[in-house]
Amino acid sequence: MKTVFRKSASGTVLAALDVEAVVAESCPVERYQGRRVLLIVPDATRTAPVGLVFQTLHRQLGEVTATLDVLVALGTHQAMSEESICQRLEISLEDRRSIYSRVRFFNHEWDNPSALRGIGTIPSSEISELSGGLFSMDVLVEINALVFDYDEVIIIGPVFPHEVVGCSGGNKYLFPGVGGPAILNFFHWLGAVVTNPMIIGNKWTPVRKVVDRAAAMVNVTKRCFCMVVDHGELAGLFMGTPEAAWDAASDLSRELHICRKKRAFHTVLSCAPTMYDELWTGGKCMYKLEPVVADGGELIIYAPHIHEVCVAHGKTLHAVGYHCRDFFLKQWDQYQHHPWGVLAHAAHVYGLGTFENGIETPRVRVTLATGIPEEVCRKINLGFRDWRTIDVEHYADREEEGVLLVRKAGEMLFQLEEPPAWAGGV
Repeated sequence: MKTVFRKSASGTVLAALDVEAVVAESCPVERYQGRRVLLIVPDATRTAPVGLVFQTLHRQLGEVTATLDVLVALGTHQAMSEESICQRLEISLEDRRSIYSRVRFFNHEWDNPSALRGIGTIPSSEISELSGGLFSMDVLVEINALVFDYDEVIIIGPVFPHEVVGCSGGNKYLFPGVGGPAILNFFHWLGAVVTNPMIIGNKWTPVRKVVDRAAAMVNVTKRCFCMVVDHGELAGLFMGTPEAAWDAASDLSRELHICRKKRAFHTVLSCAPTMYDELWTGGKCMYKLEPVVADGGELIIYAPHIHEVCVAHGKTLHAVGYHCRDFFLKQWDQYQHHPWGVLAHAAHVYGLGTFENGIETPRVRVTLATGIPEEVCRKINLGFRDWRTIDVEHYADREEEGVLLVRKAGEMLFQLEEPPAWAGGV
C-alpha cells in the first residue's frame, strides 16, 4: 500500500484542507460502501489533533459505512467517560447525540479476559532473535476481540519518542494499546532491560520488532493515520499500513521532537501537564529528560495535580517500590512474579543505577513535587518536595548554571549532543 502524506514546509503547519486531501485520497468513498470500520484512537495522554482526523473521516465515510465505531487504545490506563472521549475527539455532547449518534464508543479492557481473544504465540526461538538474545520464552498474544467484528481497522494517533518502544505510533496502538497482559508485560520489561536511555528516540528497537511481529498476527485489514505534532499543531500526516506510515512519521518525529543540549544539568525541573493525572503517566517527565541529567544530579517532577501513584497498579507499586533495573534483575526470584510491565515502569521512573552488595545507587535522584504525600514517596523509594515551596520561575533561564526548566515535559526528548560516558556501558 502506498504511503500518502502531507508534510509541512518549514515554519508552517497543516490545515484542515490538507487533512481532507489525505483522507479523500486514501479513503475513497466507493471502497467503504457497506463496510464495518473500527477507528482506534489514543486516550487523553497524547497531544494530537485526533478530533480533526476523526471528524474528517466521519464526513468522508460516516454515511456510507455500515458501522464506524471508536475504540480507545488505553493500554493499561484508566477507562474514559463518554464526555472524556468526546473531548478527545473534539466534539460536543450535543454533536455526539446528533451528528455522531451512530458511532459507538468503546474502552479497551486489558484486564478483562472475556474482552480478549488469543491469536497465537510467538515462539521462544523468535523471541530470542527479536530480543537480541535477551529472552528466550514463548509469549502469548491476545488482542481486544472487538477488532474481529470489523472489516477494517484504522489507527489514528501521533508519533513521539517513547521510552519502551523507541518511537510511539503505528502498531503500538494495537500492542499495548488494545492488547492483552502477556504480550504487554513482556515487551515492557524487555524495554526496561535494554533501558530507557538506550531505547528512547531510536526506531528499530527490539521492542518495536516484537510489536510489529505481534501485529502481523492480527488477521484484519489494518491502516493507519500517523500524525506528527509540533507545539500542538499538525506538522505531518502519514497514511498507509501501520508499518509504512509509522516508518515515515517517525523520521519526521525525530527531527521535531528531540532537543539536543550541549551540557548536562545538575538540576532539572520537569513540569507535568494536566493530561498526566497519575505518576504512571507522569513518569514521562523523567523518561524524556533522564539523558540530560548529570551524574549525581536531581530531576524534580513538578505536578501539584497528581495525587495518585497509579489507580490500576498502585497496590503493586506500593509493595515493590521504584528501583533501578539491576535491583530487580539481581533479585529476580523475589520479583519475577509481579507484573513485568509494572516493574518496567518502576525501573524507568527510577532511572539508571547499580545494585551491588545489597546497596542500590541511582545515577540521578528523582524527586516528586506532587500531591502524593511524603510518606508515600518515601515508601515507594522516591524523593519528596512540597510543591508549594517551589517557585517555578526560580528555575527559568539558568541553563548556564546547570539548571533546566521544562514547562511542558513528557513528549519532547532531551539528549546531549555528545553521548555521555554511561551510554556505552548500559
